[in-house]
Amino acid sequence: MRKIRKKVKELKKDLAGKLQTHHDGYGFVLSVVPGEPDVYVPRTGMSDAMHGDQVLTRITGFRRGKPEGRIIKVLQRSHKQVVGKYTQISGVGWVVPNDRKMTRDVHIPLLEELRPEPGEMVVAEITSYPTLEKGPEGRIIKILGEAYTPLLDTSMVMEEFHLPAVFPPAILEESEKVPTGISEEMLAGRRDLRREVTLTIDGEHAKDFDDAVSAERLGSNQIRLGVHIADVGAYVPWKSPLDREAYERGTSVYFPDKVVPMFPEALSNGICSLNPHVDRLTYSVDMIFDEEGNRIDYKIYESVIKSQARMTYTEVRDIINSPGRSSLRKKEVLDTIFLLEELALKLKKKRFVRGSIDFDLPEPQILIDVAGEITSILKEERNFAHKIIEECMLAANETVAEHMANLDLPFIYRIHDKPTPEKIQDFNLFVSNLGYSLKGFPKKVTPKSFQDILDQIKGKVEERVVNHLMLRSMKQAVYSTDNPGHFGLAAEFYTHFTSPIRRYPDLMVHRLLKMASKGELTPNKIPIYKKSLPEMTTHCSARERVSVDAEREVISLKKVRFMDNKIDEEFDGHISGVTSFGLFIELNDIFVEGLVHISTLEDHYHFDTQKHSLIGARFRNVYRLGDPVRVLVERVSLEKREVSFKLLNEIPEKKPAGEPKPAGTPAKKSDNRRKFKKRSYRPR
Repeated sequence: MRKIRKKVKELKKDLAGKLQTHHDGYGFVLSVVPGEPDVYVPRTGMSDAMHGDQVLTRITGFRRGKPEGRIIKVLQRSHKQVVGKYTQISGVGWVVPNDRKMTRDVHIPLLEELRPEPGEMVVAEITSYPTLEKGPEGRIIKILGEAYTPLLDTSMVMEEFHLPAVFPPAILEESEKVPTGISEEMLAGRRDLRREVTLTIDGEHAKDFDDAVSAERLGSNQIRLGVHIADVGAYVPWKSPLDREAYERGTSVYFPDKVVPMFPEALSNGICSLNPHVDRLTYSVDMIFDEEGNRIDYKIYESVIKSQARMTYTEVRDIINSPGRSSLRKKEVLDTIFLLEELALKLKKKRFVRGSIDFDLPEPQILIDVAGEITSILKEERNFAHKIIEECMLAANETVAEHMANLDLPFIYRIHDKPTPEKIQDFNLFVSNLGYSLKGFPKKVTPKSFQDILDQIKGKVEERVVNHLMLRSMKQAVYSTDNPGHFGLAAEFYTHFTSPIRRYPDLMVHRLLKMASKGELTPNKIPIYKKSLPEMTTHCSARERVSVDAEREVISLKKVRFMDNKIDEEFDGHISGVTSFGLFIELNDIFVEGLVHISTLEDHYHFDTQKHSLIGARFRNVYRLGDPVRVLVERVSLEKREVSFKLLNEIPEKKPAGEPKPAGTPAKKSDNRRKFKKRSYRPR
């Protein structure tokens, strides 16, 4: 008790932060001050706060070594509306939120103009926030349609994440005024690259091409790489209505069945897209590399190009894999592709030498029919053509970042901090159980330490799970005006320059580059940008997070829907997560994840947090992260967006003596089997 009192005194009495609730009623207040811990809040200490609110928390003690508190004040409400299913109980209307972290249903005292039927999905505006005496109240402002119909999935998630479905009329009107061609006046001061062989290489279904590449062999086996990016800033003035709309959106959002673009189609698929055989304004980075792949010179300038060919990753892969076969492409196009391949191999090798971490995680490709139903889930193909473009874009981003860092001017960097010591220790403990160790642990862990592990597990059974756990150990990359470097890429300088059609930070990077090259970042303007840019980077990082979460939510919902007609079917999978309440299983090949709840297991299990394992008390089974398992689909809930599995073959037929063995390994019967026979095992 004395230790707890001492710990409480060491912390501030009250801490501010964002509330993150759990559907069971408790929550955590995530501190906004670096170095301050998150605070656990039990159900009884939640007061009138809702998920996402900014709150003030009073520390009351410690729970398992971490601070515990109660909410004493709501500083700012997060939600103005909720999305959920409209129901009626004894004639009284309620909206049950889709977000399970929103633990309180919204009371609808009366129906006004909009009168949904029970069971329909709606958007409700909160008119009265909860108090200690009563819950939240609201009114219906939009009826989305019948609950859980496939075509509603994306629209529903867009409403949940407040993503705009359309552009305001004024924005569309302004976009229509943007020139559809390039005049001679617009070419003033630009380098003319229209005679160069420039190519766009993208996916089969891409429509907005914001990057093109060119390559040329110079003397002494040097290669000049040109990366040419759509000059969106030439058409979108800073602080114009189009610019403000793009800033608010922050990024384009890509769902399996639609795109929520950052710019209207007149720009994103029109004049700003580097379509083939038409003149386009670009911002170019020319880089010269020696025969070892070292960059020895570069130039950054405004330009105009005319793309010679729009190529797909599949086409480029086929050309690389079968160089002797005839192609419909011109010789100069083929020569450019082979030169890009040669350079990409050198650049990739150099990145690996310095320790750049390349996760080899398979991504799902979800195919959807016109009714919104999933027809199949495939492994998304990533071939070396993808890597060629990736290496070119990485090189351009690093060059631009280093250029601006050397000028010591206000700038937007893409940064990635080193994992916390706790995460590093946890990861090292896990891989040590597999026979590996982080080089330099604990004090001199570098990106190379992690990449060495990936090299060692390449092609082995544990590769996938180690990749996943390593990714979870990493911090999120964000935008910042400070530059501590990019840990994952092992890069001292990095930014986002190559996608201004779909990422607002890239557009800002273009503008800052132009101002620097024209001497417009004068001493009297530098303080203005130093003051305004941090807020912009915070906003862009937050919008990126919303985009990622929304995309993940739709994919998750589609996966659950895919399993809806597969009750009682059996699948092979692997353990993708281990918790105190059960095992998360990812099915092989179709990337669907579900839960085996601990209450469905025959034995009583102890959760070992450090080893990411559940250890059985009776049969001594050990279920570890990455273990292969076979499961039966027991339940699918579109409402909760959950798939529940039942683990098959938990109890081995033979049970010889010995230490705990991996799941499915025969283990000895316990001498205390009669004690266990009548015992009831429940999740802790």
